This record gives sequence, C-alpha cells and structure tokens, in this order.
Amino acid sequence: MRTAVSVLIAVGGILAATAGFGESATGPAPLRTLYVAPNGNDTWSGGKAEPGAPDGPLATLIGARDAVRRAKAAGEAGPIRVVVRDGVYPITEPIVFGPEDSGSLKAPIGYEAEAGAKPVISGGRIVAGWKQEGKFWTADLPDVKAGKWSFSALWVNGKRRTPARSPNEGFFMTAAKAPAVKDTATGKETPSTTSFEYAPGDLKKWEDLDGALVVVLHSWETSFHHVASLDDDKHIVTFTGPAVWPFMQWEPKQRYFVQNTFEGLDQPGEWYLNQKQGKLYYIPAEGEDMAHAEVIAPVAQQLVLLQGSPAEGKFVEHLNFKGLRFAYSEFAIPAKGYSDPQAAVGTTAAFQATGARRCLVENCEVAHVGAYGLWLRAGCQDNRVAHNEMRDLGAGGVRIGEPASPKTPNEAADRNVVDNNFLHDGGHTFLSGVGVFIARCSWNTVSHNEISDFGYTGVSVGWSWGYDPSSANHNLIEYNHIHHIGAGGMSDMGGIYTLGVAPGTVLRYNLIHDISSVLYGGWGIYPDEGSSNLLIENNVVYNTNTGGFHQHYGRDNWVRNNIFAFSREGQVIRSREEEHISFYFERNIVYFNNGKLLGSNWKNGNFWIDGNCYWDTSNPAITFSGASLDEWRARGKDVRSIIADPKFENAEQQDFRLKADSPAIALGFVPIDISGAGLYGDKAWVETPWKTPRPK
Repeated sequence: MRTAVSVLIAVGGILAATAGFGESATGPAPLRTLYVAPNGNDTWSGGKAEPGAPDGPLATLIGARDAVRRAKAAGEAGPIRVVVRDGVYPITEPIVFGPEDSGSLKAPIGYEAEAGAKPVISGGRIVAGWKQEGKFWTADLPDVKAGKWSFSALWVNGKRRTPARSPNEGFFMTAAKAPAVKDTATGKETPSTTSFEYAPGDLKKWEDLDGALVVVLHSWETSFHHVASLDDDKHIVTFTGPAVWPFMQWEPKQRYFVQNTFEGLDQPGEWYLNQKQGKLYYIPAEGEDMAHAEVIAPVAQQLVLLQGSPAEGKFVEHLNFKGLRFAYSEFAIPAKGYSDPQAAVGTTAAFQATGARRCLVENCEVAHVGAYGLWLRAGCQDNRVAHNEMRDLGAGGVRIGEPASPKTPNEAADRNVVDNNFLHDGGHTFLSGVGVFIARCSWNTVSHNEISDFGYTGVSVGWSWGYDPSSANHNLIEYNHIHHIGAGGMSDMGGIYTLGVAPGTVLRYNLIHDISSVLYGGWGIYPDEGSSNLLIENNVVYNTNTGGFHQHYGRDNWVRNNIFAFSREGQVIRSREEEHISFYFERNIVYFNNGKLLGSNWKNGNFWIDGNCYWDTSNPAITFSGASLDEWRARGKDVRSIIADPKFENAEQQDFRLKADSPAIALGFVPIDISGAGLYGDKAWVETPWKTPRPK
C-alpha cells in the first residue's frame, strides 16, 4: 500500500488540507488502482496494467470515470487512483466529470500519468491522404464537405501553422469610417460596428469570400468577421455581425488582416481550408516531408469539463489530475463573427471547471488549444493549479471567476491558488488573451509563475470599472516573473493590470520587464479605471514602453519600495485628476536615462509622493512635471526624496541589487530580494523557461 503525507496548501491566506492517496484524514485507507492504456478495453475491469484474458486495462478516461462510478455505487470507501499509461487518447467531445464523480477528503480520486509516462488527451484528428498538386499539398476531408467538421487551426509536427494570411507581414489599414448608422426610432447616429471603408485592392471578391475571415485589432481587443458584402465602388465592407467597439474608435487607422483565402495562400507554412470542396491546402515549411509529417486539426471544442451546479449546492470535489497532457482543441468563430470588450472574455478554456472544490491540477501540460488553457468558473473554491506548463494557446493561460459578481457565496470563485506554472506563448488567435485573468472573485493567490509572450497582459485582476462595489478583493499576486508581454501588438495593457475597487489586494515581489505596446500603454504595473485600495510593494519593473507604473484613475493605493527602471517614455504616469488622493508613492527607486520622469497629469496635487530616490543617467538635473526639485518641494512633494545614484550592482545588465553604501538604503529603501520570483523546485523545472525557444 502506498502512503502519502497530507499537504497543507495556502489558499489566499487560508489553509486547506488535502489528503494524499493511501492516507485519509484519520489514517491509512484502502487504495484501489485502475489502469488505462491504449491497448485496453472499456469492458474490462481496469484492475490490470497489461491485457491478459479475460481482463486488462480500460481504454479511455471516460471508461475509467464510469468504472469509478461503479466502484462508488458498490460502496467502496477508499481512495481511487486511475493510472494512465503512455500513449495518445483521442476524443471528439470533452470528458465530463459531475458531482457524482467526486472524491472526498478521506477518499480523493485521482487521474494521473504512470511514472515516466506522458499520456496525451487529444482533441485533434490526424489529417492523412496527402497528395502533391504543384506547390500545394492537398487532403480531401469528406466530413468537412458534409458540414460535419470545420477547424480554424492546424499543426504540423507539433507546430502551429498560419491560416493563409493577407498581408503576409503587418496589416492592412482602414481607409475611413463607414457612414454612421441612424436609429430610425430616435434619429440618433452612431459609428458603425459592422462596416468600414477599405483601401482599394486590400479586399476583393475572392472566389471563396464566404470562407474568408477578417481579423480586426481594436487597441486592446480582437474581433473576427465574416463578410456579408463588398461594395466595389465605395470600397465599403459589411460584416455578418458587429464588433463590440466601433471601427476606428481607438486608432486613427485601424489594423486588420484577412485569413483563409486561396489567393492568400502564398507562403511556406500557410494553409487554406475550402469548406465547400472539403479540401485542405498546405504549402510545406522548409524541411517538412509531407510523406512523413504528422498533421493534426482540432475536433473537440474543449477537452475536460468539471461540471457542478454551485447555485444548487452541487459540487465536483476532491478530483486530482496529475502528469497528464491535454492537447488540440478548437474555438469556432460563429456565423455572426466574434467580438468581446477585453481580455478575450467571451472565449472558453480547454480544461474548464464550474463548481469545483478542493481539486488539483498538477504537473500537467495544456498545449495547442483554441482559447484559454484552464478556467475555474463560478463556484470554484479552494482549488490548486500547480507546476503545469501551458503553451501554444489561442488566447490566455488561466482564468478565475466570472465577469459578473456571484449571486450567492456558493457561486463565488474564491481561495484558489495558481502557483509555480510556466504560462507562455499565447494569444495566437485572440491576441487579447491574458496570462492569468482574475475576474470578479476574491482571496485568490497567483504566485511564482513564469508568464511570458502573451499579446496583451501578463496578470489581470478585477473586472469592474469605476468606484462601484466590487467582488474582487484580497487577491494576492506575488513572486511572478512576467516578461515579454505585448510585443507591439496591443495597446492599453501592462505586466500587471487591475480594475476596480480591490481592498486587501496585494502586488508584491514580482519581476516585470520587457512590456511593449503598439501605440500607447505598455506599462509595467497598471491600475486602470477605479483601481483602489491596492498595496503595490517590493516589485522590480524595467524595460517598458510607456511607464514602469501608471495609474489611470483610482484612490488610496500604496506604491512603496519598488524599483522602476528604463521606461522608454515617462517613468511614473498619472492620468485622470480627481478630488481625492490618487495614490501614495513613497520609498521607491526610479532609475532612467531619457530625461522623462513624470508623465501625464500632476497639476492638482491630489497625490502623496515622498522619500523616493531618483536618478537619470543622462542628466542629473531632473525636473518634476516641469518643475525643479526645489519648486516641487515648495508644493509639498518629495520633501525627503533625493536625486542620487542608488548604486545598483549593474543596472545596464538588469542587476538591480543595491551596494551596501547605496544612498537609497540610507533613505529607508529596503533591498528587494527578487531571486524568488518565477518557478521553484527541481533544477530541470526551474530551467525550463531558459531552455524553451521564445517566439520571434
């Protein structure tokens, strides 16, 4: 009998006990082990790892789930461990676990990889039967022609390939707004959300215009459109459905591109699907041999669902998933197109839970998926997502909570932990996807994660605008390494982004760097509309586009003992001026090289700023929103602050440790040990990000 030690998990400041397999809260309990293998059979018991007449392993996770149900119905009280052997387990629909599949504290139920194995739960289908037609390779897909299958992503030898794209690099730019839309009842005119004027030649009446997808970037969001009509004379395109944001509202010329036209299929690594013909076209990338290539297209929209009903008090509890790989899922664009206000909030996730409690996802991988990797929805409480890698994501990594406040305590998504995960290479379809996205929920912890290469924001906390009461409070964001966010694709984004009133929320010991935007808003830490009652301390932020710290508007935020360095524009930004204290900015080091310290609006004085160390390597004669230090002090600002070299070990090489004789220490700055930011554990795991090629 295997024994395990109970683990105490810190969840948003509360300790939740999780018993390991083979040990209950009161002592050892009988452990039953079931096996799943590719050469198994769901009519067998699953009690044996190898087939041997008349019994053997089960063949699928659904078969294992059903076997667990039978065991529970037979009164088996002990914990059950389902061991999944190496291999690929294809599915076409998500595997659903309901309240009846729950374990308990004394008898948890686990689905885990066999030691040394990496079993794959795959929602993809292998595309075979390739033949060469000139520079193209083609495959006939009868299910596509029959309308039974469609897909918007393709992988060749495990690499995501590009839907035929026009232009190949960069974007088309809108020429002008379409005529405003007039409400026949009120006579009021509003900007169009369904049409815009395009430059001659950018859009054409292609042979398969119905199959084309127009992808439009709206500063911090992406919308997807099918074409309803093209007016060749006026150069107006009209779509089958609206975008959330009017076209050209946020950018003077709006960026867009076109996918999936045969005429756009002109580059190695591009593919095109003709739905009417049921035919897939592909131009191989350099070095690909289509005679031996593994080509996979997604079938399943999602891979795993934990499906409780928290409003009714029905939960999925004490399920553990360990060492499994979840790969290949689709997110279909509806006939009316797709648009959302921000953060790809309208998408789903490959692994999705509603009403899950005290469940664990550990040491798993989620890859090659159409939207988010994992989502803990309404009613998910006291769960742990730890030591996972999520990569090649259509949108973002992990979501917690809903965009609406919970109606009852049972429906709140609280006290969940996202710890020690490597979340990277996202936003392939929905550029606005977020590394970790916390909506209207509280007491969650996001810690020690490595988050990189997302198109919009690293960590987003809160989902309410302005000063209305919020159900997002006491969230803890600490010791995360957040870097290479934005890549010049989106605007109005940050390494960490917050929204709304958030008492008790803390952002600390995060290492944030290389945050870039296309027009504006590549900020390190960004409290946006109404962000209030935050504690922001002991973070190190450098190499940002438009500021290490920016507050749009909010109240009573404490920003203390942080390092903000090397923003390419202003270093500290304050936008909206209000009649209350915006923030308290004290005991920070601000280090830069471009003569730009404070950006935007600092006129009304409703902020408290003091005890900071400022240093500009390009010019020590620093000005404060146009004022000298003496003039600034005369206004009661930075009275105890100094202009002095803080004496970093090597700021140019991003070594922001302070030397012992630093004047900042003498001023009261407490040196920040940022070495704990990012992954922890065994050496191979900690070094995974260093050894993983980053996207260009």
